Amino acid sequence: MPSRTSSVPGCFSFLSPKNRQQNERPNRVYPPAPRTNDDIVKRTIPSSHQHLEPCCSPVHGFTSVASDKPLLEDLPPYRSDKKGLSYDARQTIKDTIESYRDPLTAISLYISDNPELAYKEYKSSAKLVSFLESEGFAVEKNYKGLETAFTATYTQGKGRTWAFNSEYDALPEVGHACGHNLIAIGGVAALLGVRAAMKKHGIDGTVVLMGTPAEEGGAGKGVLIERGAYKGIDGCMMIHPAGFAANTGGVLPTLAFQTIAVEFFGRTTHAGAAPWDGINALDAANISYTSISALRQQLHPTDRVHGIIVDGGEAPNIIPDYTSMKFYVRASRASGVEDLMNKVIGCFKGAAEATGCKLKFKTEPITYDLRNNKLFGEEYASAMSELYNVPIPIELGEGTNPGASTDFGNVGAT
Repeated sequence: MPSRTSSVPGCFSFLSPKNRQQNERPNRVYPPAPRTNDDIVKRTIPSSHQHLEPCCSPVHGFTSVASDKPLLEDLPPYRSDKKGLSYDARQTIKDTIESYRDPLTAISLYISDNPELAYKEYKSSAKLVSFLESEGFAVEKNYKGLETAFTATYTQGKGRTWAFNSEYDALPEVGHACGHNLIAIGGVAALLGVRAAMKKHGIDGTVVLMGTPAEEGGAGKGVLIERGAYKGIDGCMMIHPAGFAANTGGVLPTLAFQTIAVEFFGRTTHAGAAPWDGINALDAANISYTSISALRQQLHPTDRVHGIIVDGGEAPNIIPDYTSMKFYVRASRASGVEDLMNKVIGCFKGAAEATGCKLKFKTEPITYDLRNNKLFGEEYASAMSELYNVPIPIELGEGTNPGASTDFGNVGAT
């Protein structure tokens, strides 16, 4: 008979419960994951921000404009002076961006060809910083203690501070499927154009480009906010591409989002010889998954709950003593995420009670819903219509649901 230390599936060493405590995660050894030629796409996200939340492109590309004001039930009371940028200033911005077509295209292709995951965007960040320094901007690297974050600033006289955001992290396996290489150069292009307009037309103020890592996984803007990165900024904007119809766009909201990682702890035994000795952690995962599926019938149309079983056991003939799951919870408002999360956690607790398993779960900080500023959006829509003949619908209501979430929502909630 095989020894009790044997790990051969089907051996009767599983007849007796192991000495491991029920709330102890098994020490399993899995084959190493395939590696690339270098560490460009290696997962090394800080442990406190290890959720992987790919941004989701809606039907059209969309622009986000947020204000650095407290999160209120209503948007901040901005008032228009009915002036906006003159046609001449807008034309200067357009012409300047066009004059940088070749170097910006080269940077975009470089970032696309060198995809890097959250907090490891060393090549992309260095490429952007090198270009901005060569253009004479005041650049701060290692911004707020994040190695791949940076700012590039231009100031003329006294006035308000406006910021653009660039993103440049990629998704595992698929690279820049969300077009962050284009977001990166979109921010750079806007910075170049606005600086030129400020110089030529005597516009006082400060324009800042913020290089923000880890949007796809790690809530990089949330970390920057916690460290005071957005203090003193009056308004902020970023643009996101989408792979659908050309010459379209929109100013759209996004959903609030939170992730939950769940673990069930049971007791292992042989599924054929002595199933009565086991406490099945896979049953707990299955019951909770089914319960959440039933819960969806009563969810608001804008709400989303979706997840996976990360670890479902070792072998079919072994009752699993450990399973793990990961779920995303989304709603049109952060308060709705909190309410929905309580219901989802109830499903996990019920499954643990039904099976006799012990439950552990961990939630990450909420990524807030994106609340665009109407006046900022109207200025953008006016410029796009005037300069490019591109119509830009502005949707601020909760009924508009592109299904996306982004850590840029936290910028407007600071």
